[in-house]
Amino acid sequence: MRVLGIYGSPREGGNSDLLLDAALEAAQAEGAEVERLYVRELGDLQGCTECGACDDTGECIIEDDMVEVYPRLERAEAIVLATPIFFYSLPAQAKALVDRAQALWNRRRLSKPRERWRDYDSGRGYLIAVGATRGKSLFVGLEFTAKYFFDALDMSYQGGLRVREVEAKGAVRGRPELLEEARALGRAVAQGRGFSREY
Repeated sequence: MRVLGIYGSPREGGNSDLLLDAALEAAQAEGAEVERLYVRELGDLQGCTECGACDDTGECIIEDDMVEVYPRLERAEAIVLATPIFFYSLPAQAKALVDRAQALWNRRRLSKPRERWRDYDSGRGYLIAVGATRGKSLFVGLEFTAKYFFDALDMSYQGGLRVREVEAKGAVRGRPELLEEARALGRAVAQGRGFSREY
């Protein structure tokens, strides 16, 4: 099982980073081959320009760091996207990466019959989301975005770990139950199971 962890936070060592670290360590202990992608380290990552070039080819014509990201997305059999919540969504850097998956959606659309669009052949996607507030709808928008990001990658959305009321950098270190839930998520990822916990 090849697992790609996407660190979506612009803040190094923050709570979503720490939870993803725990999840990937547990997945690796279960025998998964783990790879890490830090969005904040992509120095040249442009947003989608909606130029339409990928509509007929499934290939993005923008030459930036996504050129190296696309093969990593395609190689993965499971992806864990970890992110803090910014205004009920993703940070801008991570959203740019998600938006650029439009090329992979078009590749999928062009190569797969429409009646099979709900058959996911490339693997499973999971989400780790951390928000400072306790709003009832805190995760709704982000989960829709994650679901359709994974859909573009021909992956089924398998849920994940959603955490409210955590803000200070490193605060999850004082919440061992959250780190244990992240490890449980990692084990589920390695075993190809769904997972859903919300705090």
